[in-house]
Order: sequence, then C-alpha cells, then structure tokens
Amino acid sequence: MTNPTIPFIDLATQQKRIRDKVDAAVAKVLDHGQYILGPEVAQLEKDMAAFSGVKHAIACSNGTDALTLCLMAKNVGPGDVVVCPSFTFASTAEVVAQLNATPLFVDIDEDSYNLDPEKLKAALSEAKAAGHNVVGVIAVDLFGQPADYDAIETIVRDAGLWLLCDAAQGYGGVYKGRKVGTIGDFTTTSFFPAKPLGCYGDGGAIYTNDDDTADLLRSLLFHGKGSDRYDNVRIGMNGRLDTMQAAILIEKLAIFPDEIVSRNEVAERYSNGLSNVVKVPRIADGSTSVWAQYVVRAPGKDRQKILSYLSSKGVPTAVYYPKPLHQQTAYKDFPQASAGLPVSETVAQDVFALPMHPYLDEETQRYIIEQVTEAVRLA
Repeated sequence: MTNPTIPFIDLATQQKRIRDKVDAAVAKVLDHGQYILGPEVAQLEKDMAAFSGVKHAIACSNGTDALTLCLMAKNVGPGDVVVCPSFTFASTAEVVAQLNATPLFVDIDEDSYNLDPEKLKAALSEAKAAGHNVVGVIAVDLFGQPADYDAIETIVRDAGLWLLCDAAQGYGGVYKGRKVGTIGDFTTTSFFPAKPLGCYGDGGAIYTNDDDTADLLRSLLFHGKGSDRYDNVRIGMNGRLDTMQAAILIEKLAIFPDEIVSRNEVAERYSNGLSNVVKVPRIADGSTSVWAQYVVRAPGKDRQKILSYLSSKGVPTAVYYPKPLHQQTAYKDFPQASAGLPVSETVAQDVFALPMHPYLDEETQRYIIEQVTEAVRLA
C-alpha cells in the first residue's frame, strides 16, 4: 500500500477556497497600478484593526522588520539590554543585536514554551543589581499561544520597562478576553506564508493603541519621512508592505476567524488521540491558541527514530527548535540569566511538530495519530 501524501501545511486547499477572490483582488491591483501604498494597504490596516480591536494596525514588509521598527521607535541602541526568551526563532533576538543592543536570554515555562514570568522577574533583579541598562522585554507567543501577560505585564510595569509582544505565530489568539494585538506597548506579527495568517510572499504588521507611536512607526517604515516625503525628519528604513500582498491578505483575513475554529478542532482531535502517547500541548485557562504549530514531546524516546519512522509512513514533521538561541553560534556570547536555561535546552531535545492546518480532515488525522503512536512505541 502506498503511503498517503500529507502536506505539513496545506496552502493549496486554502487557495482553492479563495482563488477566485484572490485573482480578482490581484487583477484590481494590476488595473490601478498602485503597487506601493495602494488603497488595499489602507483597507487591510482598517480590517486588521477591526479584527484585533486595536486602534492602529500598521502593515509593513515582514515580521522581522516589524520588530525592528518597534525597537527603533524606542531608540534602542548601544548600551541597552532587552530581555527575550531563548527558545524562539532567531529574529526575536536578531533585531536587538542588529541595533547594537544586547539580548539577555531568559528561560521558558515548560508547559507553554513561553517566557517564564518568575524567571523573568529574577533575571531583571539580577540585571539591575549588576548595573545593566535593561530597557524592555520581548515576550513571544510561541506556537500560537499567548504568553502569560497578566504576570509579565505586572513585572515589566513594576520595573519601568516597555513590553513588545512578538506574535509572529500568535496573531488571532486571545488571552483572558484580550485579543492579541491589544497587549503591551506594541504587538507585531508576521505574514510569512506558513503563518496562520500568511500572504504569498513576505509581510508583517504592528499593532498599537497609541496615536503618537503609530505616527512614529509610519514615519520610520517610510525612510523616516516627515509631512513631506522628501523631508526625512529621522533615520528610518524601507519597511512598506506592497499592495499586492495587502490585496491577498484582505481575502485571507476574511476567512481567518473560521480557520481559527478549524485549527482548534484539529488540535483537539490530536490531543484526544495522543495524550496517552506523547506530551501534548497545554493551553492555559482563558487563552485561545491559533496553533501555528502542533508541537508534542516524547521525553526519553529517540526523536530521530520517531521522525524517521513517520517519514517512512508519509507523515511530515518539523522540529521547532533543535537548538535554543543561546547555544547558536551567533548568539552564544550574549548574556543569559544566572540560573541558566535548562528548560529551553531540555525541550529542544525532544519536541517535534505534526501537520497542522485548518483543512486537515479526520481520516488523515486518524492515520497520523496511528503512525505517531506506533513510532513512539518503537522508539
């Protein structure tokens, strides 16, 4: 029997659902020819602000630039220290280092994979005692689940710092009645094609409720322009989202709420079928994940044997992330909390992600669950 062909992320089925609308939207852009800052960009920003319940949604070139723009708005530079988790994609710390500031790595909570508030609090106390100029904290909504913001916001506020929420994987999530995008000084997201809400290229956005911050960000992403585009009043960057991607995202955003429901149904089926086989994700009470990835753990098992077996059965997998940032070549010399990062190091050894998207049917999912069960048994 031939193994099934199972996509890890099924963008093709999604595209079939909206292809006619996407074709019409792209044709409209081709007709009016406003490829940069065309009317679709403003429409997308309006739609995203309404979806998130936030005052300002600012579209930009990608999720990494979104983070950079926020740090630029806070004048982050040499001598500044920004706290971030180590178990995340490189861009979270990369943007800090690119501005010649210093990322300070703090460990994660083992259940959520997000920044651990108690470890954050301890790290800030240590940094203050050592005389480090900590200016802000970047919390990451890893794999789609919002971080523990009640605790984090209190710690950050008491320390007199700003909070940047990196929701590259978490846009569309909800934390105790608060939508992602309304938390912290800023929230950023990525529209990389594989994200829960993705375009067909690169794209990103920043969300804020502060009028002055929104104006500053719009200036920074357009080369630091003032009221006259040829009178640049600050050093900025080219961070605009192109019109074609905005047109596509408008159509994708329209079906996003329905897809979030489907993602949660898929996650529930996985958890019901695998809770006695592997360590399945745990979503905190009051939170809703958008399930950018469905990540499980098999402590004490040979992960490579599991992945090889699943590959032989046509089940694609991925590892997010095999090496925490503080162990990677470019970041290993940056400081970390004195207690170390044992949780980040431990989970990196046994996590793996299963296919996750809104169009994963029950029959295919049953097959995946059966194969994972057998792979873990054999490992």
